Amino acid sequence: MAVLSGVQRPAVLTDLLPGARVRDGALVVGAALLTGVAAQVSFPLPGTPVPATLQTFAVLLSAAALGPVRAALGMALYLVLGQVGVPWFAPDGGNATLGYVVGFVLAAAVTGALARRGGDRTVARTVGTITLGTLLIYTVGVPWLMVATGMDLPKALMAGVVPFLLGDALKVVAAAGLLPGTWKLVRMARGDRD
Repeated sequence: MAVLSGVQRPAVLTDLLPGARVRDGALVVGAALLTGVAAQVSFPLPGTPVPATLQTFAVLLSAAALGPVRAALGMALYLVLGQVGVPWFAPDGGNATLGYVVGFVLAAAVTGALARRGGDRTVARTVGTITLGTLLIYTVGVPWLMVATGMDLPKALMAGVVPFLLGDALKVVAAAGLLPGTWKLVRMARGDRD
């Protein structure tokens, strides 16, 4: 919680929930489960081993709602349990897409940290926050894709980024509506004037 003008304010949306350790554990597990469910909404695309999924949307919304630590732990849990056999990675993925999942941990930490600093309170800041989180996922995913498939950088960008740009733009727009709108509702419900 952040203290502003002598009044304690939530830093991220889930700071509004009561309880600490049990809440945090449930939120970490919930973020991993949400990402696993979103991974099942998977569509193979021609010319790329990377399927289109709703994972990145789940990761970035979880990060904004949970903050950096809980979100990163949720994505780390998702990664580790997927590696030991929980069947919740995208069914059309495979080893070529594992770098994107590793990138979820980094993106969750950074997106959550930006949200903690107000990066999800306005449309413009949310667009920047979610776009940066998306870029971080690509920053880890594309080099992994290159190693796993033997693609050079231009081919990896064409297979691992370009087919997803429109969908990512739609996810950014959706987040830019959801997150600031949720904060507005929270402020109204709490009687905040700012």
